[in-house]
Amino acid sequence: MEIKEITFSYDNKRDHVKKVSSRIESGKITTIIGPNGCGKSTLLGVISNNYSPRHGHVLVDGKQISQFTPKEFAKKVAVVHQNNETAADITVEKLVSFGRFPHKSMFAQNREEDERAIEWALTSTNLQAKRRVPIDQLSGGERQRAWIAMAIAQNTPFLFLDEPTTFLDMYYQLEILDLIKQLNEEHGLTIVMVLHDMNQAIRYSDRIIAMKNGEVVLEGEPNEAITAATIKEIYGVDVIVKRDEDTGLYIVPVGIS
Repeated sequence: MEIKEITFSYDNKRDHVKKVSSRIESGKITTIIGPNGCGKSTLLGVISNNYSPRHGHVLVDGKQISQFTPKEFAKKVAVVHQNNETAADITVEKLVSFGRFPHKSMFAQNREEDERAIEWALTSTNLQAKRRVPIDQLSGGERQRAWIAMAIAQNTPFLFLDEPTTFLDMYYQLEILDLIKQLNEEHGLTIVMVLHDMNQAIRYSDRIIAMKNGEVVLEGEPNEAITAATIKEIYGVDVIVKRDEDTGLYIVPVGIS
């Protein structure tokens, strides 16, 4: 996926994303980071084809995403949004089955293929035992896994997630991030996600895209891109950058200035 000179505005008064260019590398996890209001989720919305940029374009396999039909694009990119809602009494299996809509047609039913995809999605997210449980009876972590299962049932090469650990406690945050890492490593999904936690971004990402005031100010591998100076530039926070054999690179905030 190529992002070329994207500019986007919600109100035509100020640009929320400004001339952003980047490249999403196939088979890797890319995480977008930055302060609140910097344009992280907005950029994800543009490359998800939810928002149309004022200038620039996004290419998938050399084709502008605006030129795909909704069904065609849904076979390329699956998205897990920050806030997801559905009927409270819908079961996990039924929710996951909605991910198969892009592959259905008026004239042909690929029931075997759909069933295999649904079963794979439930197995990959460890939800087989919960398939008949209503969504409103799940824990927060289980509910997020169900939305991820629906997304991967689309059988797309790209999976986008907007702040997938929001509202989850530490245990479920790590459970979700381990699942995302597993989907990337075992199934080759190219993943783009928005995260707030810097140490989680460092640990779970192959590449970092850092934004500030609607612009990309830094991108690269975490071990090379994350320094005390770059964190200071992006967040205005003083940190100590540490590295050890067990945890790898991590940061410790020490103050603001």
